[in-house]
Amino acid sequence: MVLEILVTALIGLGGGLAVGSGLVAFISVLGIIPRLVQLSKTYQAIHAYEIAVIAGAMAGSFATLHHLELHLPRVVTMPIGLAAGIFVGMLAAALTEVLNVFPILAKRIGLEKNIIILVMAIVLGKIVGSLFHWLFFVDY
Repeated sequence: MVLEILVTALIGLGGGLAVGSGLVAFISVLGIIPRLVQLSKTYQAIHAYEIAVIAGAMAGSFATLHHLELHLPRVVTMPIGLAAGIFVGMLAAALTEVLNVFPILAKRIGLEKNIIILVMAIVLGKIVGSLFHWLFFVDY
């Protein structure tokens, strides 16, 4: 029984280290955090971005492993959700900027001159999809 628990713990630890190392390598190689800092012009807060990514990964891991319910009022959760959404959106924007996704996509679909149309279509699609999800699939 104790041997099974130890083996399970070692496998879990090994898997977590592998996934965590992959995440760190992904973020480091692509330079997402420095690019996000550059886009937002918040050079003085680069360590805060790094701490936020690490803390978010750890909190997400903890929440995944445990059934976590906080029962906070909407007034508290709305700004937290807004801040989380802004951070994830900016991180995604920095990733697409680093990978030059929009120019390549615009060239492929023939919108090289009107790339703003492509960007606005993606933004509006994300907003409509998020609103649809929250209004119809999330129970309050």
